Amino acid sequence: MQKRTKIITISIVAGALVLGATAAVAGPIIYRDLIVGEADAAPSVTAAPSSTNDTGAHTGASDLSGDWAVTEGSFSGYRVDEVLNGTDVTVTGRTSDVTGTLTVDELTLTSASLEVDVASIATDSGNRDEYFRSNAMRTGEFPTATFVLTEPVAVDAAPTVGEVQTVQATGELTLAGVTRTVTVDLEAVLNGADGQVAGSIPITFADFGVEAPNLGFVSVEPDGFVEFSLVITRP
Repeated sequence: MQKRTKIITISIVAGALVLGATAAVAGPIIYRDLIVGEADAAPSVTAAPSSTNDTGAHTGASDLSGDWAVTEGSFSGYRVDEVLNGTDVTVTGRTSDVTGTLTVDELTLTSASLEVDVASIATDSGNRDEYFRSNAMRTGEFPTATFVLTEPVAVDAAPTVGEVQTVQATGELTLAGVTRTVTVDLEAVLNGADGQVAGSIPITFADFGVEAPNLGFVSVEPDGFVEFSLVITRP
């Protein structure tokens, strides 16, 4: 009887060790696939069907000169990679609280100024969002993030309605009260009366005085992306 009890005890301990090892491996995978789920896709423009005239030729844009404003349907946020017990988990935060203006002179974007309400950026986790707002971005002191164009952006030809263009823009990005010069590749499309601009700015958090959290079992990579998709129209 004593020998049988010993065997049963050993079996229980072995089973517990196997279950523990399985949980250590499966836990992060379940967190990634079932709790966090698939990350939002990187922002890109959505082109409307190209307009054509009576001859079937593509219709070009009329004069785009003047002021344009960021309007409903826009969003901004961030993309980071968390590492949970060796498993990579991509997290995206989003807010629609984005404002801004752009000025165009014929084929040149001469100025642009964008502002994002950082405290309204949200992910799937309230705890993560609270840390992001209070500890990382310190939104009580720095409630907004901004981007200001510092160099004109020119294209060689007028855009065709529904045709995506890729351009590069340089400006000053301000996060958590720190300003750095950044260059971003942009997708842009004119969809008739309005347009859309989208892009991702690679950043290193330490450059903006932001410390990526490391709690031992979960850490955040030191680099990430500021992302945005802007719907623009004439005010």
